[in-house]
Amino acid sequence: MRIRREYTLREMAGEHVVVVPGAVGTAAPTRIVSLNASASLLWELFREREFSPDDVADALVTHYEVCPDVARNDARSWIERLAACGILEE
Repeated sequence: MRIRREYTLREMAGEHVVVVPGAVGTAAPTRIVSLNASASLLWELFREREFSPDDVADALVTHYEVCPDVARNDARSWIERLAACGILEE
C-alpha cells in the first residue's frame, strides 16, 4: 500500500494536517485529518514509497523504542485511520 500522491501533509496553526476534500458533486464533506508527532513522522517516512504494516511497526520500534506488540497495534491504527479517509491506495 502507499499514501495517495494527491494528499500532502501541511502545517496549519501549529498542527500537522491532511485535507481530504469531499467528492465532487456529492454532499460528502471535506475532512481535515490531524496527525500527532508520531503519525506525522510515519507520513514523512512512507509518503513516497510502498509499505506494509510490518514496515510501519518497525519504524515505530526504531524511532520510539516501543515494544513490538505496541508498535504493531499503533501501526494498524495509523493505517486504518488513513484508509478510512481514502488516503491509502493498494
